[in-house]
Amino acid sequence: MPETYARRWIHAAKPASWPKLLVPFVLGQALGTWNGLSLEALAIGAAFTVLDLLFIVFLNDWGDREVDAIKRRMFPDGCSPKTIPDGILPAHHLLFAGLGAGALATALGFVGGAWLDRPWLGPGALGCLALFAAYSLPPLRLNYRGGGELLEMFGVGLALPCLQAYLQGGDLTPPGSSLLFGFAAMGLASAIASGLADERSDRRGGKRTFVTAFGNLAGRRAVEALAFVGASAWALSGLFDPAVPLFVGAPAALLALGWVGALIARSGAARTDAFAAQKHYKAALHHAIWRGAALASMLLVGWNLWPKP
Repeated sequence: MPETYARRWIHAAKPASWPKLLVPFVLGQALGTWNGLSLEALAIGAAFTVLDLLFIVFLNDWGDREVDAIKRRMFPDGCSPKTIPDGILPAHHLLFAGLGAGALATALGFVGGAWLDRPWLGPGALGCLALFAAYSLPPLRLNYRGGGELLEMFGVGLALPCLQAYLQGGDLTPPGSSLLFGFAAMGLASAIASGLADERSDRRGGKRTFVTAFGNLAGRRAVEALAFVGASAWALSGLFDPAVPLFVGAPAALLALGWVGALIARSGAARTDAFAAQKHYKAALHHAIWRGAALASMLLVGWNLWPKP
């Protein structure tokens, strides 16, 4: 258990999970550079992403406190410390901190929109926060009723990058947006993979996810197929979208496909309750998504900002 109060909050903030939103931030900002690079938009986008992250991780722990307690009882030595069940922080502290981060993120969206003449930034920021609320909080709680993975795909794979692209370049669907098709497919793969480690505890807690409904093997096969489809979509994006040169999508696809191969190689060990193997399995998936998207973003920024004749 974290020793100091500050370390407890760092643990609750789950910095290891931050790339899940930082990568959509980078990709969306890169898409927005078709119109040049605004450092102000970059700074506002980064601040919003951090506040959105804190909003999500704190309130997700608050919303999942009962099913987390079930997992702790089922596997007292088999899973990472749970913020509320293990007494790292009280539930009401996370609730207030999460709501505060969400309020600041919303305010930043409206203030930043007025400053940069982006009238839809505030409503868009509020909409992104509402997606998470629909995912994990009452009354909808789609992550418990079914459909949470699709909602996560839409939020992480499409809504957040489009919001960042609009913030940076003033267009919700800028040139190069075809890259988001592959990114959304990989976002769905990541959402399904997140349920692998919680299969039995989620089922006992009444949580309906892809894995609780169809099982571990079907979950892994869906993850692998979606990751392959997502990487392939990056490779093909340059054939259908003139704003994405082949040297942007193809290298990102090759990098991602290499990690998809590692994902498939690790699949057999990632069975139900094999937590260590599942961790390595998900790490390969995250490398495919995050490294591939980061490479595509860097190449796209270079192409957009390079002086054209």
